[in-house]
Amino acid sequence: MLLIDKYAYFNGLKDVHPLEKMVFALSLLLFSLTVRDMTVSLITFMVMSALIIFAAKIPLSYYFKLLLLPGFFILSGTITILFSFTSKYTSISNIWWSWKVGNWQIFISDDSVGTVIDLITVVLGSISCLYFLTLTTPITVILSVMRKLKVPSLLVDLIELTYRFIFIFLETALAIHQSQASRLGYGSLRKGIRSLGLLISSLFLGVLQRSGHLTMAMNARGYQENLSYIEDTYTYSSRNWLFAIVILGSLIFINGFF
Repeated sequence: MLLIDKYAYFNGLKDVHPLEKMVFALSLLLFSLTVRDMTVSLITFMVMSALIIFAAKIPLSYYFKLLLLPGFFILSGTITILFSFTSKYTSISNIWWSWKVGNWQIFISDDSVGTVIDLITVVLGSISCLYFLTLTTPITVILSVMRKLKVPSLLVDLIELTYRFIFIFLETALAIHQSQASRLGYGSLRKGIRSLGLLISSLFLGVLQRSGHLTMAMNARGYQENLSYIEDTYTYSSRNWLFAIVILGSLIFINGFF
């Protein structure tokens, strides 16, 4: 079991009804993406981070590592927006920083800085909503709620099988890499390239074999195009619904007055 799955099953909010968590997280996510306001996104990020750390009791160091994962994509996206190029003879207003190289001018404008800040805050707010749902609710429980909401069973089963195979893919790759590293497979650049090629070829064969075993196991248990599980029972809490309404209402109020 990966650590993110372990926290999904064992956290301070595991007994909260999954529908309450899904409605709360998805409503804040959709509102943040719709209004694309820096203040709303920052408040969403702070509220979700506080719930993840203090209510769900997810370690701060692990949550910080999860936030670093999309950092590369944010960095690559913001750099292309932040820097602009033009001829050095072109007059530009609202320049925040510029550097002339030959007949060209590299510059950062006030508008691009504002765009980057808005983009980063919206991304952080959106990611915190998804992390809140991922770290507090197991995927099987989320899919169970989707079935009750009459989402087509074929789509739900595809989501679940895709999710499972991602973890099988990661576990198989990690096991092969550890085996190669223990035999000094990455001791030099040449060995590393050869080991990486072997890892990729072995990885697809291993995943294909495990997918065959999974199909056999499902057929042996009477699979009839519908995956069935024993579901836990949850109770609704008026306090949680009130909390969600207050938070969402506050964001709507702030967006309307600032």
